[in-house]
Amino acid sequence: MRALVAAGVLLLSACSAAQDAVDAEVRQTAEQVINTVVERNFPGVNAAPVSNCVVDNATTGEILTVAKAAVTGIDEETVTTVLDIAKRRDTLECIARNGIALLG
Repeated sequence: MRALVAAGVLLLSACSAAQDAVDAEVRQTAEQVINTVVERNFPGVNAAPVSNCVVDNATTGEILTVAKAAVTGIDEETVTTVLDIAKRRDTLECIARNGIALLG
C-alpha cells in the first residue's frame, strides 16, 4: 500500500511540474504579446514591467486569449483584452509601484 501511495504522490508531482511548465510557457508567451501591444500603443514606455503587471492581474482565460495571438496575430480583441486588464485598479497600482506613469 505504501508503494502505491508513494507512486501516486510521484505521479501527482510529475503532473504538477508539467502543468507548472506549461503555465510558465503560456505566461511568457502572453507577456511577449503584451509587450508588443504596449510598445505599439505607448511608444517609449518600458513594456516589460507593464506586461508583468497585466499578466499578474489577468484571469486564466484572458492569459490564454492573449497568448493565442502569438500564433494567430494581434487583433482588436487582443488589444482590447490587454487594455481592459491594464485599466483595472490592481493593475494600475502594480504599474505605479513599478514607477511607470502610463495610463493616467
